Amino acid sequence: MIEIPPASEPLPDDVLVRRMELPAKPDVGEVRSRRLLLRAYTAADSGELFAISDGSPVARMGRPVGAYDPDALVWRYMHAGPFESSAELDAFHSAVGDAPDARSLTVVDTGTGALLGSVSLIANAPAHLRVEIGNVWYTPAVQGLGVNRETTRALVDVLFELGYQRIEWKCNSRNLRSRQAAEAMGFTYEGTFDAHMIVKGRRRDTSWYRIVLDDPRR
Repeated sequence: MIEIPPASEPLPDDVLVRRMELPAKPDVGEVRSRRLLLRAYTAADSGELFAISDGSPVARMGRPVGAYDPDALVWRYMHAGPFESSAELDAFHSAVGDAPDARSLTVVDTGTGALLGSVSLIANAPAHLRVEIGNVWYTPAVQGLGVNRETTRALVDVLFELGYQRIEWKCNSRNLRSRQAAEAMGFTYEGTFDAHMIVKGRRRDTSWYRIVLDDPRR
């Protein structure tokens, strides 16, 4: 006979009640960290976000960057982009924001008010106290300055405070920068879903990462 292991321990009532209290559309309000503010994306952000991600020279947080390839440095592994106009970029972010289980956020430099990029909460599943951080991108001017780490850690802390038990991070398996960032921020690699989806006419193998509330690494 195969021994049947016992079920896991029931979760406390104050944890389970969050399944009914958390909204279907994720809502974190405004999230602040030492240098940054995350707030809900609005169409008024599209012009500046386009200007800092279209390949034109840009300067943010004291760092200037000359003309660059927007596909290589920003959009290659995203579901859309590079964009030809701010209207196209707005349509992409607005489509995420219109989904019933997602919300787009804009990342702002609190020192200057300048926009730095965007991140989304997607695949929100309150019934399972689970949500994903995705659609993460930043202007090349701040890449390598710790903005992604600071933003993500602040968001993770708020999500756990709200009652989530699991936060996911998924990326194209070819996106080595995203994979390295996830691991550096304390996310645990769970495996790769081969042929998970088709993006921009190409097969995407998706690497899955997660961080859970009781993870000693967080």
